[in-house]
Parts: sequence; C-alpha cells; structure tokens
Amino acid sequence: MKVLNVSSPHLNQARSLPMLMLWVVIAGVPGMLTMMYYFGWGVLINVIIACSFALLTEVAILKWRQKPIRRIITDNTALVTAFLYALCLPALLPWWATALGIIFAIAVVKQLYGGVGNNIFNPAMAGYVLLLVSFPVAMTTHWVLPTGLVESPPSFMAALSVIFTGAFPDGAKVNDLVNTLDAVTGATPLDSVKTALTQNFLIEEVMEAPVFGQHGGLGWEWINFTFFLGGLLMIFLKVCDWRIPLAMIIALFIVSSLFYTIDSQNYAHPMFNIVTGGTMLGAFFIATDPVTASTTPKGRWIYGAMIGILIYIIRTWSSYPDGVAFAVLLMNMTVPTLDHYTKPRTYGHTAQGA
Repeated sequence: MKVLNVSSPHLNQARSLPMLMLWVVIAGVPGMLTMMYYFGWGVLINVIIACSFALLTEVAILKWRQKPIRRIITDNTALVTAFLYALCLPALLPWWATALGIIFAIAVVKQLYGGVGNNIFNPAMAGYVLLLVSFPVAMTTHWVLPTGLVESPPSFMAALSVIFTGAFPDGAKVNDLVNTLDAVTGATPLDSVKTALTQNFLIEEVMEAPVFGQHGGLGWEWINFTFFLGGLLMIFLKVCDWRIPLAMIIALFIVSSLFYTIDSQNYAHPMFNIVTGGTMLGAFFIATDPVTASTTPKGRWIYGAMIGILIYIIRTWSSYPDGVAFAVLLMNMTVPTLDHYTKPRTYGHTAQGA
C-alpha cells in the first residue's frame, strides 16, 4: 500500500498497480475453481501454461527493448492478462495454441503499442480472438462434458496427456469423450442453441438436452455466479468501476428480453444469456480493464451498454456462439471518441468551457 499526496489539502490512499492486479487474480480464483470442478484440471493447466509464456514473452521483449525488466515484470499486468485469457479457453486445448495466443497478446497487442497503459485493445481478448479465428475447430472440439453429465472430469494426468500429446493415456481422442452422449451436439450450451436453431428446433426442445441446467448451461450457471461474486469483491475494494458491468448486464438483459417477448420459441430466455458463457467474466474482469475501457462516467455507461448489445447480436446472428471477446474489442476502438465527447465539465467552468 502506498500513501500518495494528491492536490492539497487532500490525502488519498492509493494502492499500487501490482496490488490492484493481484486483487483481480484473487477475485477470479473462485470462478477458476468452479470451472475446475465442472471441467477438470485442464483449466489450471491452461492457466499455468499461459502465465509461464506470458512472463517469458514479456521478459524477452523488455530485454530487446532495453527496458527495466524487474520493475515492469512485477507489476502483475502480464499475469492478469494470462489468467483471464486462460479462463476463456477450452479445458483441453493443445498447449501450443494456448502459448501462441498469449505470446500474441503480450508481444503484439501489449508491448508493440508501448507496454502497459498504451495498448488500445484488450490483450487477453485479442489473443483469444486470434485462436478463435485461426483455429475454430480446436477451439470448439476441446471442451469436455461438465460434471453432472459425466461421473468426473478428466484427471490431472489425463488432461496433461491430452493437452501435450493430443490423446488420453489410453489412446482415446478428445472427440471420443465429447460424443459419449448422443444428446450433446455442441461444444458449449451457447453453441448447442445456435446449432439447434439452425436445424429448425424450437427453444423448448433445445433446452431439454442434458447440457442445460435450470436457467442456462449446466455448470455455467455456477461459474457465472462465482465470477459475479468475485466482481462484487472488486467493486467493494474499488478495484474496478461498477458502471461498466452494470450497464453491460442491464443492456444484455433488456435486448434479450425484447426478442424473447417477440418470439419465445426462437430466442432464448433473458436469464440464459446472463448465466451462460462468459457473461460475468466479461462484465467484471474483462470489460473493466482500466487501460482499454472508457474513463469517463458517462462514457462507461455507454461503453458497457454497447458491449451488452453487441454480445447479444453476435451470439444470436453471427457464426460465433459467444460474443464477449468481439464485443469488447469492437468497443475498445470507440474509447477515444467516447472519452472525447463525454468529458465531464471541469469544476468552476461552464458547459461551454468559459
């Protein structure tokens, strides 16, 4: 904790950047543990791989740029980027894909723009989108059935074997595990809904599949709930601003309610969009990135609301099942304009600047 004097006579207690980043990881640990319960040890292995390659990449780039390595590497920004990036990945994604995405995120999206504070795009989401666009098959076929549909997720050694060799210790491939239940037709609940609707199934028929829980995807309801609790902790500790996640969730709920009211047989219930996929992880941990998000109060409302609307549009009408990453990156491009036109009036000045 650092105590800094800001314009006198005020005294403000400001936490250091490494401490703020550490709190982001701490707040995300319950969500990570919940994902491990439903999808197994692959979640943790992905985090370890991503963090390792993130730190190695940042050290290499800083050494090449002749920047102070110890001071920058210990700000924990690379660690947070890798942590959030890894939580978006399928549990059994090959190690080389995980490494490629995070190397791109750190070397290109972060360091190429000048390092922390200068990048215009969220590095974690940029790395994830790189994989989603370049390797769509790997990103959709390496999910496993959640606990509840199988007796238990893959063991640590089984997950390690698949991630580094492409097969389980007994020689079985990932698809062998995914296809153990004929009723499971998609990699994730969001993908299952999108696939079924293109085959002219109704929402009621789709939601009868065992991959769905009471309100959303089986397991994803609890995953989103634990990320929601972690988000509340960050807001309480003032690690992130509350406007962006609130605006995003409200906008997503309103737009999904509108289409559900119009046609409940072809559009999912609003709660399905709230508690399925990466909604809460995106709302509290990704959209609130202090570098790439809007910095003005009014701008944050607009920024968060537009992310929520874009998520629904992408989930419903695009070829991608979840739209959090694309929505965040698209809105990252609008931040300079948002901040310019939503600047608060300086104290002591009129709206015209007089």
